Amino acid sequence: MGIAITKNSSVISRHRSVRQTSQIRVVNVLVLHFTWWWSSCGKFVLNMLCFGRDFRMDFLTLFIIYTVFVLGSFIMVMNCSGREQFLQSCVNNLSKITACVLPVKLRCTACRMFNKVLYTRNPFFLVLHIVLEVVVYGEYTGELYGYCLEMEFTVLSLSIPYVLLMVKMIFFVMCCVKDPGTVTKSSQGFPLYSYDGVIYQEGIKCATCNLIKPARSKHCRLCNRCIHRFDHHCVWVNNCIGAVNMRYFLLYMLTLCAMAGDLAMLAVAFLQQLVLKSNLMQGSYIGEDGEPHPVDISFTIQHLFLTFPRVVFMLGFLIVVFLLLAGYLCFHLYLVLVNETSNEWFKKRQWNVIQSKHLKHKHKSAKCKSNYHRGVLGNIKEIFKPLTDVEKKHV
Repeated sequence: MGIAITKNSSVISRHRSVRQTSQIRVVNVLVLHFTWWWSSCGKFVLNMLCFGRDFRMDFLTLFIIYTVFVLGSFIMVMNCSGREQFLQSCVNNLSKITACVLPVKLRCTACRMFNKVLYTRNPFFLVLHIVLEVVVYGEYTGELYGYCLEMEFTVLSLSIPYVLLMVKMIFFVMCCVKDPGTVTKSSQGFPLYSYDGVIYQEGIKCATCNLIKPARSKHCRLCNRCIHRFDHHCVWVNNCIGAVNMRYFLLYMLTLCAMAGDLAMLAVAFLQQLVLKSNLMQGSYIGEDGEPHPVDISFTIQHLFLTFPRVVFMLGFLIVVFLLLAGYLCFHLYLVLVNETSNEWFKKRQWNVIQSKHLKHKHKSAKCKSNYHRGVLGNIKEIFKPLTDVEKKHV
């Protein structure tokens, strides 16, 4: 009996060792494949930079990938803010993929950092915002400004980005430090808005703040407070956007969009003047077949990148940022004109989708509509002169 048990235990231990050995082999294969892929990408980039003429289309492909990556990163951060379930599922799937490659401690540390950045109020994105501006304006001041002066650009046109930066910083600081309109015990009873009976129900008490929630208010989990006319929590200013600081947020977005657009136009104007004055488009180059070919757009872009790489990449970054900011600003301007918040817009879409699934025939009366429309001028006035200020004057 003892011999049988010993044999069984030896067999089990041998199976375990074989299974562990196979797992180690799988991890080694994955690491080797990852190392090979990374080294191949590095060799590709080096070859592209060293032998630019043979890799014109590869450069364009890499630049497009870079632009798409930056655009996708911004869209993910802006679109997934407040969607904790989607983000958590992405983290879980990513942890499953990297379970065979990364150590457990490293994965746990990465998950804790991810949760700290996205699920708690912290200045990470605020610092990142400042760092990006320092890098862009450092490149503009250190390189592009001097080149533009040599191209006989006017000092006034080159000074506009600095003026926009100072104006933007004023509204940026106001968005960061200004109270968005916190609901307190003294202000919870003010009938600023009426309850619509769909999104906002009368008599609902916030379980965290232990206060009656006024209409159009919402509890922010990151700030741990209820906000009047809650729009969203902006990670770039590390503060909520509500009734009081919505005007500063719109002006901040407007000046930031103008700043990115002006810098991009200056970079485009400099590169255009450089091409025109050097007569680059009228030249030719020796191709792979040893024959001369006329200069085309792809060769021109590659030549500009190899000559001014930081300016070209800054231009691509500014174009992506400008498009995102312009779209986001237009969306908020539309919400201002119809007197809605982004929180209400998202919830009404959810409510309409749920109702359309339960109702066989869609009726106009079944759709959730805005009850706070005061006319275009009245809606704009409400943003720049919030109702909370009016109520405080009567107190």
